[in-house]
Amino acid sequence: MSKQDIKLVKNAAGRMVPEEINGEKQIPYQGVGKYIPEGRRFAPKLSSCANFPQDGNKTVKDLKEALIKSGLKDGMTISTHHHFRNGDLIANQIFDIAHELGIKDLRWYPSASFPCHEPLIKYLKDGTINRIEGSMNGALGKFASEGGMAGVGVLRSHGGRYQAVQDGEVQIDIAVIAAPTADAFGNANGVNGTAASGLLGFALADSQYADKVIVVTDNMVPFPCIPWQIHGNYVDYTVKVDIVGDPEKIISGTTNITKSPDRLLIAEKTAQFCEATEIIHDGFSYQAGAGGTSLSIGIYFEEILRRNNWKARFIRAGSNKYPVKMLEDGIVDYILDGQTFDLEGIRSMRENANHVDTSPFTSYNYHSKGNFASMIDIAVLGATEVDVNFNANVVTHSDGYLLHGIGGWQNCLFGKTVILPIPLFRDRIPVIIDKVTTLCGPGELIDVIVTERGVAVNPLRKDLIEKAKKAGFKLKTIEQLKAEAEEICGIPEKPELEDKVIAVIKWVDGTVIDSVRKVKTK
Repeated sequence: MSKQDIKLVKNAAGRMVPEEINGEKQIPYQGVGKYIPEGRRFAPKLSSCANFPQDGNKTVKDLKEALIKSGLKDGMTISTHHHFRNGDLIANQIFDIAHELGIKDLRWYPSASFPCHEPLIKYLKDGTINRIEGSMNGALGKFASEGGMAGVGVLRSHGGRYQAVQDGEVQIDIAVIAAPTADAFGNANGVNGTAASGLLGFALADSQYADKVIVVTDNMVPFPCIPWQIHGNYVDYTVKVDIVGDPEKIISGTTNITKSPDRLLIAEKTAQFCEATEIIHDGFSYQAGAGGTSLSIGIYFEEILRRNNWKARFIRAGSNKYPVKMLEDGIVDYILDGQTFDLEGIRSMRENANHVDTSPFTSYNYHSKGNFASMIDIAVLGATEVDVNFNANVVTHSDGYLLHGIGGWQNCLFGKTVILPIPLFRDRIPVIIDKVTTLCGPGELIDVIVTERGVAVNPLRKDLIEKAKKAGFKLKTIEQLKAEAEEICGIPEKPELEDKVIAVIKWVDGTVIDSVRKVKTK
């Protein structure tokens, strides 16, 4: 069955999604918490110490030899992680080697992609790579949106990626883990070395479940590499390279508070709402982002804590200098770090026992015996679009182009109160619309929309509405905010999309929540 002949069915969210993609049967989204899996976790192949060097030295000459020894062949699934962000050098090298060897139809399974991966478009064109199952940002997303990929892309959250590997939905043939520091046995960490990135949690599933695991580093230290965030007992081969990642581009992301008056107003309104409704309190926890608006909200939260002589129990982070200062000032007990965005975050993780490296398993995996995403009091997230039913989109823009990944966004929707601080419009295009172009998160999980022109609370959260009214905090309806945006910008045009499905969005439980369609090009 070709992609064009795929049968579409309506899922529980009312979205048309394919029953089959890339030759694999799919389960349509059934609702939040409705799909309960059965069976057991996927088990990787057994290994024997008899096949590994007794001195622990698994080093081979170069990455090409490691890939050949790992049995690289047509149709395999190759995984990488994104702790190096836009400073990643290894993913492109993998596919340069595959192309040199004449390998075709590979599935690339990154935890995220970045602009540095734009050179891989040539391998999507020539068939070296069949498809990407991971975030497709910028040029890669544009290429996919215009129908350039042979296979159908799959976008998952960070927790969904771990779930897919654990459940056997995706079976990784070769995992390549680029590590700032490692030993010849394969133990590795991200807190040491010139290319230090903080942690390696996004590569955990890859190390545990892949058939073959290669660790690549430019800082090979004598055994043991301590701390070991990746255990060498999972690793088949180690490789020493000259440069594993570009340090200047590893520390990426916006790590300064916003200077935009509108964004500062949104941040201030968010903090005011949280204080008025008493969802910020002594011992509370929150999810912190690294964007300018999120950082500003964190500054306001810090002011509230100091003023009331309160402490936060933990911050779930992408960490940077701001939560680190709160930790070291004793205003927060723990940072539970999923990704580190600046040098202060890396230093803190290396030095502070209460700055803890986490993984998508502990934080987000929906097919586990609970995760701590649902224990977070306040989750502050972003969105490209929100509709009048509080559904949200984070992967496509209003023109239908796939330009962003999901990250941990879906997983954080299970926080006790989920707040989206967003501008009413971007580039004269309203952000609040009738129906989101792509559904990434159901409205029943999104509690509050904060804009520069007012705050709307999901009618399902009667408790928050009552607390806001009692505190004298004025609210608007989502429809009022939408009308204000349209009065300023006009009613936005709907994107011109074809029927062809170029990618799907997985929900946290592995079901398909929506389809992404090819953009009509002129």
